[in-house]
Amino acid sequence: MGYGCTTCIGNSGPLDPHVESLVTKNDVVAASVLSGNRNFEARVHQSIKANFLMSPPLVVAFAIAGHVDIDVEKEPIGLGRDGKPVYLRDIWPTPEELNAALGAAADAEMYRQNYGGDLARDAKEWNEIVAPRGLVYDWDRKSTYIREPPYFEKFGAASGAVSDIRGARPLAIFGDSVTTDHISPAGSIKATSPAGKYLIEHGVAKEDFNSYGARRGNHEVMVRGTFANVRIKNLMVPGVEGGVTMLDGKQTTIYDASMEHQKRGTPLIVFGGLEYGTGSSRDWAAKGTALLGVKAVVAKSFERIHRSNLVMMGVLPCQFKEGTDAGTLKLDGSETFDLTGISSGLSPRQDATLTIRRANGKTEDVKVTVRIDTPIEVEYFKHGGILPYVLRQILGMTA
Repeated sequence: MGYGCTTCIGNSGPLDPHVESLVTKNDVVAASVLSGNRNFEARVHQSIKANFLMSPPLVVAFAIAGHVDIDVEKEPIGLGRDGKPVYLRDIWPTPEELNAALGAAADAEMYRQNYGGDLARDAKEWNEIVAPRGLVYDWDRKSTYIREPPYFEKFGAASGAVSDIRGARPLAIFGDSVTTDHISPAGSIKATSPAGKYLIEHGVAKEDFNSYGARRGNHEVMVRGTFANVRIKNLMVPGVEGGVTMLDGKQTTIYDASMEHQKRGTPLIVFGGLEYGTGSSRDWAAKGTALLGVKAVVAKSFERIHRSNLVMMGVLPCQFKEGTDAGTLKLDGSETFDLTGISSGLSPRQDATLTIRRANGKTEDVKVTVRIDTPIEVEYFKHGGILPYVLRQILGMTA
């Protein structure tokens, strides 16, 4: 599979059903090789656990070999018509062959035909799209692709006061290297997932689900997809992969648990390890976290852009002090938490106190660093995020 929005966004297509059933039934660690630009878990295909990025010639060579456990420098990749072994060095193109192929592929006239004319006039399908007119977009409540987002539902003239977080319950406890793709997958949507069930309830057939990436304009789909990567591991539910957590002693989906906690008025907290939010800087990794009712993420370290995005969505990023993490604190998800020391005045990289209230009645206080790193980020957070901050600026409501 070549570079582009196929492997990148999880649109590589299905496996042969027989092959997929064997992979799933036998828990095979199947591998893909691709010349695309993404190799996150479950991105290329939800049943494929290992993905290797290679040059196009290497992809062809491994496809000929048919398996990845091969040393292509020393072992033959196949047999020729004469029955003799063929090695990678035998088929690797020379610079002259590459230049000849490039010359044959370049067609200046075709480029001029496709891009030199009037695109608006020539794009028949684009011109047939019926578009509404007016100063304000007319939201279609029935659309499963584009919905009016909820970010301004509680918008007011003044920014709210920064409050300590009390009585928070953990939504998830993650280990190291949780990527934005784990947090907000961009690939295909499973029919049994909360997002899949939502689409089915709204009359969308499974074959028309498309991907999370294609439905990013519908927050109802995307919030249901947050932490729903089939490979994500919530340590509150040991030995289980996928977007699950515990609620009242029972396993449930992270989305369903979030909705119940929000009904009860319970703030939520997420714990992570090293490099939390690494990978592509997906805005929905922070948007979905906020819409799930998560008020704070406490991790050993953050990827730079995702930390910033959390602040932009009004979610408080905090960092464990050196030598402390969810593991050393023996967190299992039965605890409740207070995060205090921020209500009296917020400043960049100040300390806050994480109070752990354990199920056995014991409490423990640990210091964490508030990862709001700059004065302008303090302002964004005071306003509940960058969106209400900018709107208040436009309306002249900020000092």
